[in-house]
Amino acid sequence: MWEQIRSNKIRSVVLVIGMGLLLLAIGYAIGLYIDSPVAGLIIALIVWGIMSLVAYFEGDSILLAVSKARKIGPDDYPRLYNVVEEMRIASGLPKMPGVYIIDDPALNAFATGRSPERASVAVTSGLLQKLNRDELQGVIAHEIGHIKNRDILLMSVAGVLLGTIVILSWYASRTMLLGGMGGSRRRDDKGGGQIIILIIGLVLMILAPIAAQLLYFAISRRREYLADASSALYTRYPEGLASALEKLMVNSPNVKTANNATAPMYIVNPFRKSNAAPTDWTSTHPPLQERIKILRAMGGGASYGDYNKAFTQVHKGGGAMVPASALAAVSAVPLRQASANQEPEPDKLERTRETSNLMQKMDNYKMIDCECGTRLKVPPGFEGSRLQCPHCGRIHDV
Repeated sequence: MWEQIRSNKIRSVVLVIGMGLLLLAIGYAIGLYIDSPVAGLIIALIVWGIMSLVAYFEGDSILLAVSKARKIGPDDYPRLYNVVEEMRIASGLPKMPGVYIIDDPALNAFATGRSPERASVAVTSGLLQKLNRDELQGVIAHEIGHIKNRDILLMSVAGVLLGTIVILSWYASRTMLLGGMGGSRRRDDKGGGQIIILIIGLVLMILAPIAAQLLYFAISRRREYLADASSALYTRYPEGLASALEKLMVNSPNVKTANNATAPMYIVNPFRKSNAAPTDWTSTHPPLQERIKILRAMGGGASYGDYNKAFTQVHKGGGAMVPASALAAVSAVPLRQASANQEPEPDKLERTRETSNLMQKMDNYKMIDCECGTRLKVPPGFEGSRLQCPHCGRIHDV
């Protein structure tokens, strides 16, 4: 996959330059407004440089914080942590990614970071409740695929810079509108010409975030197919991811903490109510039905070659999706049986209870185990010193 890795590095550079040019356009528009285009360009260059450095070094931390993701350890949620560890080993990642949970009923997940050595995987609590082990493996392997293919730096940089462009454009355009022509404009006897300049500036500020969003869309779809192919390879069970995507297609409430800058990072679009609908040119993700068909057409094996064959079959002879470097080193990868045939699987109720207990623990609930077997969950704002068990009546000190 070295071609894809190299392509993502090049795209990262092109993306930084492209969004930098859009920031310069906004700076120039601000410069026109304050009678100093050079000053506006200098301000934009400074913002561009600072935000590019922030995106590279702290972009993952910012995106995790915006998503309200909370880090867990191996003892907090062993099932999830073990699955991430399994997929890390299967993919050959040099370091265990950070594992995060987002308290949200939506079914979704994303990966972020700047390199395989500094990467994180975040999943929603809804995902943990609804997916069995094979399905969870498929989703985690998909996100590990993004890390392995170096997609995460690309999306981290894009997310931070896009957010900067949108925010700067929003404030600058409203400052112009609310401030009118400005003090210097009022003293200028060429009012008509200044109005034209102001209009040009506003148009630039309106178009810049739209252009940045389109640039963002352009880099998102192909990487989803390649991450699906990686998931099939790492798990040797394409049906796991296909079944998970099917559940995500049916259970698709919006992710509350998602926004336009972070949406392309998720495994499915966190906004659309029906991901089964055909995609359009503004979509950040391929249609889920299409992705599911490709995975289920991999009847011969789980290699990149098998995925590429299934992709061309679903697209009726369309071009190859997997890079030539990956296909050149293809060897047979047999499919495996479902995990449910090999080991006990917690049911939906057990998964829901397990996830609920973890989220309450992270919210600083105090747990008291009564002798009758009841677990009392005391919220952090509880002011009493004693609590009665509702089942057996025993009194417990809080």
